[in-house]
Amino acid sequence: MSDTPVLLSVRDLRVGYRTARERVRAVTGVDLDVPAGRVTAVVGESGSGKSTLAQSVIGLLPGSGRVESGRILLDGDDLTALDDRGWRSVRGRRIGLVPQDPTIALDPVTPVGRQVAAVLQVHGLARGREARERAVELLAATGLPEPARRARQYPHQLSGGMRQRVLITMATAARPGLLVADEPTSALDATVARRILDLLDHVVADTGAGILLVTHDLGVVADRAAHVAVMNGGRIVEQGPTARVLGDPEHAYTRRLIADVPTVTRRRRRPEPRAAADEPVRLRVRDLTRTFPVGGTLRTRHRTVVDGVGFDIAAGHTLGLVGESGSGKTTTARIVVGLERATSGTVHLGEQEITGADRATLRGLHRRIQMIYQNPYSSLNPRFTVSELLTEPMRNVGIVDRGSRPRAVRDLLDAVALPTGTADRRAGELSGGQRQRVAIARSLSVEPEVLVCDEPVSALDVSVQTQILDLLVELQRQRGLTYLFISHDLAVVRQVSDRIAVMRDGRVVEAGDTEQIFLAPRTDYTAELLAAVPGHGAPAVTDRDRGVAPPTDTDKELSWISD
Repeated sequence: MSDTPVLLSVRDLRVGYRTARERVRAVTGVDLDVPAGRVTAVVGESGSGKSTLAQSVIGLLPGSGRVESGRILLDGDDLTALDDRGWRSVRGRRIGLVPQDPTIALDPVTPVGRQVAAVLQVHGLARGREARERAVELLAATGLPEPARRARQYPHQLSGGMRQRVLITMATAARPGLLVADEPTSALDATVARRILDLLDHVVADTGAGILLVTHDLGVVADRAAHVAVMNGGRIVEQGPTARVLGDPEHAYTRRLIADVPTVTRRRRRPEPRAAADEPVRLRVRDLTRTFPVGGTLRTRHRTVVDGVGFDIAAGHTLGLVGESGSGKTTTARIVVGLERATSGTVHLGEQEITGADRATLRGLHRRIQMIYQNPYSSLNPRFTVSELLTEPMRNVGIVDRGSRPRAVRDLLDAVALPTGTADRRAGELSGGQRQRVAIARSLSVEPEVLVCDEPVSALDVSVQTQILDLLVELQRQRGLTYLFISHDLAVVRQVSDRIAVMRDGRVVEAGDTEQIFLAPRTDYTAELLAAVPGHGAPAVTDRDRGVAPPTDTDKELSWISD
């Protein structure tokens, strides 16, 4: 990268946070260069310091955070010397931010076109009608369909991919030289994520901007970054050209991160199960349909979100249900566990039909079927202790007397490999991986036969994902559990599933044994989903290092991904 001008230079950066008891160092002695016209990635697990580094670069550290020493140079200007007014002139104009979650970053009560126009107005680039018209042009340039109509819509009226395009439009509206992209695709399915990453590549090619990409997804790094820095414990433990770091890592931590990455070419974690024909069907779904009314009251139309879905899951087996956002997979899961009513069709749990069950019947059924939700940060009450979270379902279904509950809590914590002392901590005091273990323990507290796992690892970094997937596999082996495993991440699904059903527009378009789906997909849509997985059919990183245009999707993937 020596022939490319350095846009951002971080030198010996040290950042700390003040807690009630002490000052905690989050970043220690970091040195990093981000050249113009290239993507530089920073990877690491939760708590590694990568987000703190990004927040320091754009001057958005939380109130208790402070740059203790070091320099952050943008085109030679030291940003650590800026006051609030100075930062306001830099953010948006010289540095743009693409945050992780558009549902939080966008104003829910302001049309998205006005939010883009506000960026232009703040930096004196346009005003009034000119700013509004320019906002529509910018939305069109980032690939938002029907930009004039979308500009008048509110964030909740847009899909996740559309909202992320709006954030990229806002970040690039003033044509800054540096973009900080903080996990910009972690909440998106593979095909939408690929389009967003393609858009960021286009921004680099069109404007010559440099991108500091913060992510835990090494597949994305392999596809898109020229240079990567690996962080652990607040330090950069290894950095260099992406092909070298991922292809021949020197540090043990980097090697462990790579080993933990689920890929579409990596075989299953669990041993081969007994044939499904030898086991009774635990969950049977037939011709499941769900429609919702849309439009005004004078002429109500209906939108079908689940359309004739059917599948069987044998006892002790796992069906992976995959598809893009909006494919109907989560609605299907909610119907299966009784949180949503089906318009037509049936669901049988063993021999018992549970479709349309009344409230009293559902309460009893929830002893047999439970759900693990996607986000452990929102699915658990942060004010409850872990003990209270685990005993609440027991009280609801009337099992385990008061005197036996402490022992039951200890047994559940042991089952999910959490120390006994966790029982007295509140959910808000736990890490993401610990919270998801508690969520799994909570679902096991009533000893169910079936677990519906709705994106159970999508909010977790790769090392924690590995631990949770291994835990789910072991619990299935020990307890004979049956899983309906829902995910947009096909690499994860391959690790745990015996069979896979692929959904699109509310229908199952392909179903079969896991290996058949991955090795010989029968539909173009399934093949497209597989091709969209980061690292599957990836461009050769060495070409990016040399500044050569990226190859097409048919080029060979990196060797570390295809082992």
